[in-house]
Amino acid sequence: MLLPRVVAVALAVRSAAAVVEVEVGADGALHDVAARASKDAAYPMDAASRRFGAQLLASRLNASDLDGDFDRVVRPALLGACGLRDERRARPGKGNTGHCFADWNHVDCCTMALETADSETRGKVAGIAAANFLGDGIRAASVEALGDGGSWCTCTMGSAKSPPGDVCHVQFNARPAFKVVWCPEDLGRFVVVDDAGNKLAQGRPAGRLPPVDQRRANAREFENSKYASPCRPRASASSGAI
Repeated sequence: MLLPRVVAVALAVRSAAAVVEVEVGADGALHDVAARASKDAAYPMDAASRRFGAQLLASRLNASDLDGDFDRVVRPALLGACGLRDERRARPGKGNTGHCFADWNHVDCCTMALETADSETRGKVAGIAAANFLGDGIRAASVEALGDGGSWCTCTMGSAKSPPGDVCHVQFNARPAFKVVWCPEDLGRFVVVDDAGNKLAQGRPAGRLPPVDQRRANAREFENSKYASPCRPRASASSGAI
């Protein structure tokens, strides 16, 4: 299912600073327009307007954003689309996003209501600490212009389960706006997909990529799942971008 187009709202990412700029048209503020995305009763702490905005931004990323140097161009572009600052000087847990989209696991752009930012996993996510407190980092790193709620690059492990058992779905009771999936047949390429597995964008970055074992572990996590379907030859010919 393709996401609806919103003509009245122009969104852009200034990759170098990872700043989200929002230009509002006749329909009013971004969160009012984006709220047309239906709320999901299964995930009541989902920040629907923020998720919708992040998907719009991700769908507008092109080769100049995602085929450039991974550390200087690609990763900041992904952070910007997610509504996160490119912050590498803050202490871990206090807004540092230097790990986001840089390994196999921290590849989910989770957009959640701020009321749930301080929630803990309480042992419900396999392989994740029982606390996994992320609230301070979410509040410090989230760009307010993207809409109500907060963002974080949460752990994707457990995504392939049914229902999904990753941090965004379980700890924050929200849907990821998008996931970054490295393609198993070509570990130099990744796709950006929404929670239904629709392709929003793709990239073949240059420069220093995440280590190949990290990219391989990512591909293995999504193997045979809906999230990896745009990597497969038949699916890669058509894009589900907005």
